[in-house]
Amino acid sequence: MRGASILVAGAGAWGTALACELAHSGQPVLLWARDPVQRQALREDRENRRYLPGIRLPDAITVVDSLAHLPTECTLALLATPCQTTREMAQHLHASAPGINALICTAKGLELGTQKLVHEVVNEVFGGGVSVAILSGPTFAREVAEGLPAAVTIATENPTYGQQILARLHSPRFRPYLTNDLTGVALGGSMKNVLAIAAGIADGLGLGANSRAALITRGLAEMARLGCAMGARQETFMGLSGLGDLVLTCTDDQSRNRRFGLALGGGRDAAAAHASVGLVEGAATALALEDMAVRFRVTLPIAHEVACVLRGEIGPQAAVAALMSRDPAPEFQRS
Repeated sequence: MRGASILVAGAGAWGTALACELAHSGQPVLLWARDPVQRQALREDRENRRYLPGIRLPDAITVVDSLAHLPTECTLALLATPCQTTREMAQHLHASAPGINALICTAKGLELGTQKLVHEVVNEVFGGGVSVAILSGPTFAREVAEGLPAAVTIATENPTYGQQILARLHSPRFRPYLTNDLTGVALGGSMKNVLAIAAGIADGLGLGANSRAALITRGLAEMARLGCAMGARQETFMGLSGLGDLVLTCTDDQSRNRRFGLALGGGRDAAAAHASVGLVEGAATALALEDMAVRFRVTLPIAHEVACVLRGEIGPQAAVAALMSRDPAPEFQRS
């Protein structure tokens, strides 16, 4: 299996970085971008100048124009499109590339309207006819593309498929760990973006290191509270796809979600903050979490206040005041 081509569907920063990592570890990679102009630029420049300028595409990466003409040995696809376009991409792949029978999802978020996690969306589109895994963890695309060490979690309910993925992805600079807790891994990657917005808001307001640490810790409690209500395992949220990704995203300005929060805390409205940062997966997820909290009967006060700020119902200062004025409670509780 290791010698067969891997399709990377999506040539944003993360898709390009993963394609580079796979190619550097000796894997033949087929890279597909939705935009034909971008595909041509990638092929001619051997560089993703929009998302990862300065990173040369290895020779083992072939930019492809059509998903309908993949080599027969290419049965594994890595979906590297944003959460809100995952359904559309999965539908396109399902219709165009019937030879694909295994998928790795990398999007982090909840689908608006359905509140489904990415693996649930993919399974719904494919009708359960493929092996599905999630790749998540504390990673920034540029660092992975530059070959800096990183570790991630791979979640799949198929142990044989999981071992095959580990064999394909493991390299001296990229270390995957295996779990079967798809819900926990997917939710951790989704909620950490919302909490990074909150941490950015706090830092934008100049509230100091104490408040940032409190937000991260209480945010982790919210993540685990909802996850356990959904059937995930508590220990998943202590791992790379939970605590690890949460700390990274809340504390480093490479995170778009954190920078979005910084802009909000600095006085910009949501539209202006979006314009300055670009894609912010946590914004849609914060709104979806409102429905999740009701469905699973859990309290998510930080996520709720972020959603209120995004809807323009309150300002960042009022959101902080609302959190600080909540009634005293035990530190550890189920809901």
